[in-house]
Amino acid sequence: MFRETALSGQTTFFQKVRSLDYILLMCILLLGIISALSMYSTDGGEILYHTKSHLLRFVIFFSMMLILSFIDIKFWHSTGYIFYLIVLGFLIWASLYGITSSGSQRWVDLYFINLQPSELMKIAIIVCFAKFYHRVQINSVNSFKNIIIPLVMLITPILLVVTQPDLGTSILIALSGLVVLWLAGVNAKYFIYSFLGLLISLPFVISFLKPYQKLRILTFFNPDKDPLGAGYQIIQSKIAIGSGGLNGKGFLKGTQSYLEFLPEKHTDFIFTLFSEEQGFIGSVFLLLLYAIIIYRVGKIGSTCRSFFGKLFCYGYASSLFIFISVNMSMVLGLLPIVGSPLPIMSYGGSSMLATMIGFSIVMSAKVYQKRLIA
Repeated sequence: MFRETALSGQTTFFQKVRSLDYILLMCILLLGIISALSMYSTDGGEILYHTKSHLLRFVIFFSMMLILSFIDIKFWHSTGYIFYLIVLGFLIWASLYGITSSGSQRWVDLYFINLQPSELMKIAIIVCFAKFYHRVQINSVNSFKNIIIPLVMLITPILLVVTQPDLGTSILIALSGLVVLWLAGVNAKYFIYSFLGLLISLPFVISFLKPYQKLRILTFFNPDKDPLGAGYQIIQSKIAIGSGGLNGKGFLKGTQSYLEFLPEKHTDFIFTLFSEEQGFIGSVFLLLLYAIIIYRVGKIGSTCRSFFGKLFCYGYASSLFIFISVNMSMVLGLLPIVGSPLPIMSYGGSSMLATMIGFSIVMSAKVYQKRLIA
């Protein structure tokens, strides 16, 4: 385990600027431009509400990310538990007094944004666990205390999110936390036992699901059973993606989207619209862009001297891979619809904010990669 002391000497501002990962920044910027064009397409080729709002949020949060990148990585380490507790407080507030929409109570009105705390918890849990395991010796990782405390910290927000109800986001929070536990060195047998326990208890878990959640699972196995109801979204999504072919129908020429066959195309199903217009080649390019981003985040982690920085970067890279995989599998009909936004591409201020905070911590780890944390 790392034993760390303060970095000798002071780093000038220009040295910090040169230390930024410009490949990662350019990929994020390019992804933002693609997302803005896709949002423009969802608005029918006009600069309407979704386009203006999404572009404004990207510019603000991207600028915020650049500013936060120069904050010492030690700050993120020292405030790891505080960050988690603040987001947990917002989750409790959302569950008790939050804004209700479409039967779900997930948002907190902050006047300038309707914040969905569960999106921030995806990042907060990684920061919290990276701090927790930062000073834990490898031979002590599997002790009862070092497993039960993180599990309590993980299960608490999951239960709050489930009651909102938002099963999909709760699963993504769970996966974000579990991947850090795995990276920290928790024995694989605990994951195997937990998985077997989940399989055994699955019938009991399903009995507690809401009717619409059960319907989503049934629709996943047979969407054609209710093609004009529960199965409509996923059927139209697969038709749109398939109709894109190799080269796509062209920008602003997606018939499934423009003729309003595809609902919610600006949020979780934004990849469907993009794939219809840009085809297989465009989809591969988007996947390649995401792959480069994930690789650069992981590479930054490999150069970090602090275990906290390493664990956060590896955890965030793994979580990004999970979020992207779940969203694309969902719109392709390979997973049930769980309400998972595609990072940066999907419309949503909370998701964009959480993603940019994650990137700012990664960039901070790059700028202060030689910093040692006690």
